[in-house]
Amino acid sequence: MDKGNFVDYIRIFCRSGKGGAGSSHFARTKFKAMAGPDGGDGGRGGHIILRGNAQLWTLLHLRYHKNVLAEDGEKGSKNNCTGRFGKDIVIEVPLGTVAKDEETDEVEAEILHDGQEVIWLPGGRGGLGNSNFATATNQAPEYAQPGEMGIEGYKFLELKMLADVGLVGFPNAGKSTLLSVISAAKPKIADYAFTTIVPQLGMVPYRDNRSFAVADLPGIIEGAAEGKGLGHRFLRHIERNPILLFLIPADSNNHAKELQILLEELEAYNEELLDKKMVIAISKSDMLDDELKSEISATLPKTIPHIYISSVANIGIATLKDLLWEALNGSST
Repeated sequence: MDKGNFVDYIRIFCRSGKGGAGSSHFARTKFKAMAGPDGGDGGRGGHIILRGNAQLWTLLHLRYHKNVLAEDGEKGSKNNCTGRFGKDIVIEVPLGTVAKDEETDEVEAEILHDGQEVIWLPGGRGGLGNSNFATATNQAPEYAQPGEMGIEGYKFLELKMLADVGLVGFPNAGKSTLLSVISAAKPKIADYAFTTIVPQLGMVPYRDNRSFAVADLPGIIEGAAEGKGLGHRFLRHIERNPILLFLIPADSNNHAKELQILLEELEAYNEELLDKKMVIAISKSDMLDDELKSEISATLPKTIPHIYISSVANIGIATLKDLLWEALNGSST
């Protein structure tokens, strides 16, 4: 996906509709000039609704919709007629979208399933007409309720990509190459840092017509959690991935240190990320002999499974798929 077409963060002003006022009206008939109160209720204001759409991968379509204003409800009328409800506004968003309030940073809605609908900002209730207030002792009430105001404020929509496996590593670790080999995705690949500047998603085919999703995320550098490099803009996508696949190139100066930096950056952004299942893949391993592999293995954590792969030479790719599939389906590893 072109970087100009990938939008994962939108700030918009939203206002749900105001409820219509109740009517204060008295019936008049041919034979009875004062037939009693018959003011109808006001209509509900329009809701602002979020709906999941599995065909969307970005918030780009909302870039030029900075103000989302739902319709007000109409006021009630005579003959106990309720006012028309304000028209709802439905905002279609990709799966994994989180809606937040700008002022409180509170998560107000989360869309995870195709077709899922959430009333994000409910419209104001319509006011009651005067016929609702008639009693034995007050048979001609002259008052009716005003409609409730809608809800308004600046809101954020954030997209956190839904993928089974998130590729984590420094720039040029070989993440894009791996994704291009194990899936039909065609990310940009080149020999310079930050080739990937927007997340890429690929479906990995597995045995018996099964598959799982892998996300290639922009490379992390030391200090990313504080905003260095591409900053923490894309770290939020990792929050959705149940498995993290750390890619460390075979020609790294210090494999254990590189892994430690990556773990520290994830912890600095959100310490709960360290509770996820993890797998380590040493990429470009076609340049290693058995002795070098043994030396590298001795420096890696025993609690995290690791594997040696080469995307170009197709070494260890099938085994890596097996390892990820087992992790996804409840294996203790």
